[in-house]
Amino acid sequence: MGANQTAEPKASVALATDHAPGGEGKKRRRVVYATLVGTTIEWYDFLVYAQVAALLFGDLFFSGLGQWSQLTALATAGVSFFFRPLGAIISGYLGDRFGRRIVLVLTLGLMGLSTMLVGLLPTTAAIGIAAPILLILLRCLQGLSAGGEWGGAAMLAVEHARTGHRGRMGAFPQMGVPLGMMLAIVVMGTFNALLGKEAFDAWGWRLPFLFSVVLVLVGHYVRTQVAESPVFTELEESKAKAKTPLRELLSTHGTKVLKAAATMVGNIAAGYMIVGGFALAYVTSAHDLPRAHVLMLLFAASAVWIAFTYVGAWWSDRSGRPVVYKFGYSMLFVLLLPQFWLLSQGTELGVGVALLTLAVPLGLTYGPQSALFAEMFPARIRLSGASLAYAVGAVLGGAFAPMIAEALTQGFGTVIAVAPYLMGMALISLVTAFFLTDRSTEPQESMADR
Repeated sequence: MGANQTAEPKASVALATDHAPGGEGKKRRRVVYATLVGTTIEWYDFLVYAQVAALLFGDLFFSGLGQWSQLTALATAGVSFFFRPLGAIISGYLGDRFGRRIVLVLTLGLMGLSTMLVGLLPTTAAIGIAAPILLILLRCLQGLSAGGEWGGAAMLAVEHARTGHRGRMGAFPQMGVPLGMMLAIVVMGTFNALLGKEAFDAWGWRLPFLFSVVLVLVGHYVRTQVAESPVFTELEESKAKAKTPLRELLSTHGTKVLKAAATMVGNIAAGYMIVGGFALAYVTSAHDLPRAHVLMLLFAASAVWIAFTYVGAWWSDRSGRPVVYKFGYSMLFVLLLPQFWLLSQGTELGVGVALLTLAVPLGLTYGPQSALFAEMFPARIRLSGASLAYAVGAVLGGAFAPMIAEALTQGFGTVIAVAPYLMGMALISLVTAFFLTDRSTEPQESMADR
């Protein structure tokens, strides 16, 4: 491959990322809306499943498994993670070959379709064993979509940012997870209040899935209005695009994929205690706390998560990504044991304190992620690298985190047993942070193959 094919674009990228002439500010605002709104809708779809599965799917689809029904329902949420790497590979190829924007539109459509079909799916009582099989297949489609969604949104946001602002620009797609959680809680809480618990558990649980159709149409419109990444445009004009992004990625930057994945396993594992349904299922069943009250606590924790996601991203622009990761994961490691002791007490105050304090280090270690991943890979294979690293980290950290937490709680007879498992995951990410190279002050055009 000739030098003209491997060199990163320079002059025009500097103009697009370092200054804001003319309509650049307007373009960036559209990117913010597109990545924030679309990612929120994607994660709403993904998290509605996790919450309803934790509450109801054990009885509706796996009742024949007896005491294992709840554990199996939580496991179906984890199965989708194994399809994320495939989604990342497909989306990475499309994004590095044809543009970041097309990935946003395709992943949103796939997620919306699979979510709607879950809402229409008959239960085991109606069609027997076909019901759980179809449920798992639809969850796998959600995983395929989620595997490609994050990379496209995050890289589009970061590649529109000015030097020194990549963390903040990349924070907006990161906010999609807690915002999606908040949206899911509002929609589920509204339908639960309007219908009553009995009707919601019987058939009303389908409505949050069907409501996704409206959200997807809104998200699709917003995402079709956004401009293509200036970095990708330069790649296209200079004919520097990778012909086989995955092969090039694995042959030249394979270890960086694993390093990037390791930086997020602690965040993903702990985060899925909130968004994966475990905390909701545990405190409503073991301590009989009202579902509506727990959902409000989760809503508040998600709001704190959003705030500290931006704080972490802003801080990383000023002090460097590794500094924020080291502080955030140290904080998470120290707080996990007292947080799970509070959960074990089963009081609303204790549960609230545990969830709110958990959200702080989650936000700090989630905010810088888009920028960090973008800075780890050259532009020609950036979406493939970031997407695959995210997918691998999600599998290792979050695939079965709620199920593992449930198994530890049952096996040891206390929810406190979950804390050492999450502390171990946080320690992996903390150690990895000491091996990161900070590139937060480098302009994008200097990020050639490295």
